[in-house]
Amino acid sequence: QVQLVESGGGSVQAGGSLRLSCAASGSIFRIGVMGWYRQAPGKQRELVATQSSGDSTNYADFVKGRFTISSDNAKNTVYLQMNSLKPEDTAVYYCHADIVRRAGGYYLRDAYWGQGTLVTVAS
Repeated sequence: QVQLVESGGGSVQAGGSLRLSCAASGSIFRIGVMGWYRQAPGKQRELVATQSSGDSTNYADFVKGRFTISSDNAKNTVYLQMNSLKPEDTAVYYCHADIVRRAGGYYLRDAYWGQGTLVTVAS
């Protein structure tokens, strides 16, 4: 099977920085798009940033210029560097990945989610 394990959440003052990590492990054949989503209390989950296997990136308007997504393909890991954090960035951040895995003699493509990591930004 495949697992996504996130780390790096925590509490920070407004204007501070945090770096989230998400490592994919398991019977991975190929990773397509990896990205980060977030869900604040009482709100729907929303896209934060994504990065394709070809390294093209996509950011939500509310994080452009403040957050940077990057990856280490050798480690099957994606990062989210978050700078100039605001109280409205407070949310549970989820890693998401589009992964093709080996299953017996087959290759199966699925979308996977991490367990989420809480980011709290105090004003």
